[in-house]
Amino acid sequence: MRTKLLTLVAFAFSLLLAAAPVFAHHAWRSYDMKHLTSMTGTVTGFDFGNPHVWMDLDVKNDRGEVEKWSAGGPSPSRMANAGWTKDTLHPGDQITIVGNRIGDGTYKLRLSKVVLANGRELMCYGKAYGP
Repeated sequence: MRTKLLTLVAFAFSLLLAAAPVFAHHAWRSYDMKHLTSMTGTVTGFDFGNPHVWMDLDVKNDRGEVEKWSAGGPSPSRMANAGWTKDTLHPGDQITIVGNRIGDGTYKLRLSKVVLANGRELMCYGKAYGP
C-alpha cells in the first residue's frame, strides 16, 4: 500500500512539474494588464500561425522616429472565431493596435483589438465589430 501511495505522489508531482512551463507561457504577468495602449502604424509582417498570431508594425513616435513594434494575440483558431483570416492584414496596411504593453520597455503589445483603416474593429478575444 505504501508503495502505491509513493508512486501516486511521485506521478502527481511529475505532472505538476511538466505543467509548469504551460502556466509560465500563458502568464500575462509581464504585461501591464491595468492599462490599454493604442498606436497607429504600418503593417510590416503578419504571421497567422500557431501557437499565437503575431504582427509587426512600424510606428512613428512623437519625434517622427520609426519604432519596430510586435503585437501578439491568441491562437489563429480563436482569432478566426472573431472574424480574422490569414488575409486580414498585409504589409503596407495602416492599422491601429490596442492592447497591453509589456513591462520591460520593449516594443511589444498583447493585442486586444485592431482597428482597420476603414474603421472596422476586429477583436482578438471575442466577437468582431464594425462596419
